[in-house]
Amino acid sequence: METILGIDYPTLWFLVVGGLFSGYAILDGFDFGAGAWHLFFNKEENRRIALNAVGPVWDGNEVWLVIGGGALFAGFPVMYASLFSAMYTPFMLFLLFIILRAISIEFRGKEPMKWWKKTWDICYSISSIMLAFLLGVVMGNILGGIALGPDHNYVGSGFFEFLNPYALMTGFTTLFLFMSHGAIYLLLKTEGKLYEKLKLLLKKGMIFFMVSFGITSLYTLLYYPHLSDDFSHNPGLFVVPLATFLSIANVPRLASKGKYRMAFVFTSLTISLMMVLVAVELYPTLLFSTVDEAYSLDIYKAAASDKSLGIMLLFVAIGGPLVLGYTVFVYRTFRGKVKLDEHSY
Repeated sequence: METILGIDYPTLWFLVVGGLFSGYAILDGFDFGAGAWHLFFNKEENRRIALNAVGPVWDGNEVWLVIGGGALFAGFPVMYASLFSAMYTPFMLFLLFIILRAISIEFRGKEPMKWWKKTWDICYSISSIMLAFLLGVVMGNILGGIALGPDHNYVGSGFFEFLNPYALMTGFTTLFLFMSHGAIYLLLKTEGKLYEKLKLLLKKGMIFFMVSFGITSLYTLLYYPHLSDDFSHNPGLFVVPLATFLSIANVPRLASKGKYRMAFVFTSLTISLMMVLVAVELYPTLLFSTVDEAYSLDIYKAAASDKSLGIMLLFVAIGGPLVLGYTVFVYRTFRGKVKLDEHSY
């Protein structure tokens, strides 16, 4: 098996896919979080400001999802097929809501009637909530395990089997984290009464997130011991959950001092560390089988050939910095507080 710096290609591709989805979670996470708060803003001007805070960047953020999905398909085609077969319903719902959210943003300002704008406001907010929630639900099923049988085929029977208690807890934890992340982003882009209201909403979001995160973590330790095996065998890995806990605790401390830029950095860091935590809990397994451990799918069974992975890693080395550079350029261009004009949504 070919390696780079002593790391085999499937492991490198595992890190690449994880990095891409981490970037997506950070960038579209605050989009979804901002949208989830949308109906809490009563005035038309406030809703327009909140919408225009994400207006210039939301579609660019979704590029990371496209690249991440493509990387997963290219690098781990077997895992891609098994996961999408098992999670067909939540992925179709995700696709539905991401389309509905996009047209809500674009259609809202096309007509002046109040009922028209209110309809799209509701669609936008509900879509944002469901997108964040469904991402967590899928993650919860990946962590908890999926009914995989021989040849890694999905053998589950329930249409809503993915809505198990652990997946629901993970979904709510993800939603509250994104809502906190989104509130901080809006605080960076707004001022006046809306700014003051967002400070109160952030406090509520952080409380809900920390309670949900604590309950989900305890449930994981009690009912999914396989996720903590690596920590038992390598105590040095405990630095990851410790860093995650400290990062979470630092957000309300910074917010109380009005340091929202640094608070945004730490919510982004929290999302990254939680993704690292997931990677540590899973590696080298990609999908646990709840039917028989022998049917579980690891990175070596799921990966494409070394030659394919090597070629694709070259593309990543070239394309990755370009995408990252474009993202930085867009955010620098549209930095600062939102000012409404005739071109605004």
